[in-house]
Amino acid sequence: WRCIKNKKGDEKSNLAGNISGSWGLQDRSDWFWMNTLKPLVRRYGEEFVNMGNIIPVNQKHPYHLDTWWVNYQKQNEFNPLHNHAGVYSFVIWMKIPFKWDEQNKKDIARKSNSPKISNFELIYSNLLGEITTFSYKLAPPDEGLMLLFPSALSHQVYPFYDSTEDRISISGNVTLNTTKIM
Repeated sequence: WRCIKNKKGDEKSNLAGNISGSWGLQDRSDWFWMNTLKPLVRRYGEEFVNMGNIIPVNQKHPYHLDTWWVNYQKQNEFNPLHNHAGVYSFVIWMKIPFKWDEQNKKDIARKSNSPKISNFELIYSNLLGEITTFSYKLAPPDEGLMLLFPSALSHQVYPFYDSTEDRISISGNVTLNTTKIM
C-alpha cells in the first residue's frame, strides 16, 4: 500500500483494458524484487520450467523487475484478452469490493451456462490443443493474493457490477536484464 500511495506516472495508455486508471510503481532499493519476486521466480523454475531458458539470447542474463503498476477498475470496466511482454508476469489483488458468488446471481449471469462476472481468467491450450480456461473467482478474502505466471499466457479480467468502490490490483513484468551478463 505504501508503493501505491507513492505511485508515479500514468500507465493507462500502455494497457489493453477499459479501466479508470493505472499508475507506475517504484521498487525502492529493490525490496519487492529481492524479497518477493526473485524467490518466486526461482521457485517457479524449480517446480515447473525456467522460462528464461527458452528466450533466444546468446548469453545468460539475470532477471529483474521491469515494470509494475497499480490498476483502479470501476464497475462495468474490464481488461480484454491479452498477454504481457517479458518472461513472467504477476497480479496482486489489493482491494476486491464484491463477492464472486453474489455477482453471479445477477440476471445477466443466471442466463449463462458459464457465469464469469468479476473473474480473472487464464486462457491456454490443453494437451489435446483445445482452448481451456481457469478462472479465479474473487472475493474480499482473496485480497493480498498474488499470482505469478508466464508473460505469454493469455488472460482477461471480467467486469463487476453494483459496487461504487474500485477493484484495486497491482500488475507487473519480470524480464531478462540484457544489460548484465551472468
